[in-house]
Amino acid sequence: MWAARHYLSFAAVAGLTLGLGGNLNGERAQAEDVSPRASSIVAVYQVNLGRLNLGDFRVTTTFRGDGYRMRGEGQFSILEGIIYKWIGSTSSAGRVTPDGPAPKTYAFSYSDGGRNGEQLRMTFDDGAVRQVSISPRKRPLPGTIPVTREQLEGVVDPMSGAFLTARSPNPYGDLNVCNQMLPVFDGKARFDLVLKPKKAVMVHNAAPTNYSGPAVICRVKFIPIAGYQPDNAGIRLMTQSNEIEVWLMPVRGTHMYVPYRIVLPTPVGYGTAVVTSIRVAGPKRASLD
Repeated sequence: MWAARHYLSFAAVAGLTLGLGGNLNGERAQAEDVSPRASSIVAVYQVNLGRLNLGDFRVTTTFRGDGYRMRGEGQFSILEGIIYKWIGSTSSAGRVTPDGPAPKTYAFSYSDGGRNGEQLRMTFDDGAVRQVSISPRKRPLPGTIPVTREQLEGVVDPMSGAFLTARSPNPYGDLNVCNQMLPVFDGKARFDLVLKPKKAVMVHNAAPTNYSGPAVICRVKFIPIAGYQPDNAGIRLMTQSNEIEVWLMPVRGTHMYVPYRIVLPTPVGYGTAVVTSIRVAGPKRASLD
């Protein structure tokens, strides 16, 4: 039962908290204009494991000048919580720079409605992790590869990496945003995500609140660095897989690309997260229809 709950939680939120993103490549998204032109973006993702709908995850991003604040909230269950229940939230704050997001704080908390839960908070300074607090504090599992201080230099948190790293002035589906290696630390594990372009596609949806338009599909390679057990079945599967994908869609009125669809294998089936609605507000009244 513990393993099943672990993998279900992983499938439900990994796509949104593993920091899948692109890069300020090529034209560096015009360094003189790095602040997003949107004042807020609200996206709702439907999270599935195989044919099971686990629930929704809502991500709200607000901008003020070059500063940003993000918050994600989700509640997932099977058979109305009889078999499985998970409630979680995550947040990030920092600045948008010509080189990408510069996070200052990151937090993550969850509960399964019973005895299991956790609260994590992390702070950054000058591009490096400075402090991590976790409650309740637990001993690392046997065989866990320790994280060194040097491995925490030049990293991003999962939320900032997922939604604020991919940028391009091309709004028609720029495959160059897939050419990126993203160093991520989530408060426990340090890993790299290597993105490579697969193809450009057109997304068609009938719902007026959903997204229709160009998107780019990136292949993603998961490379664990530290803070994990090498014999963990989920880690081995992610490391060996060539089937992890993130679809990135341009946010009109900005240079941002954000996840539209995420696909990753787990030991109990494919986990997916797909946008079901997205709203953009800003001085240019950017739209996604």
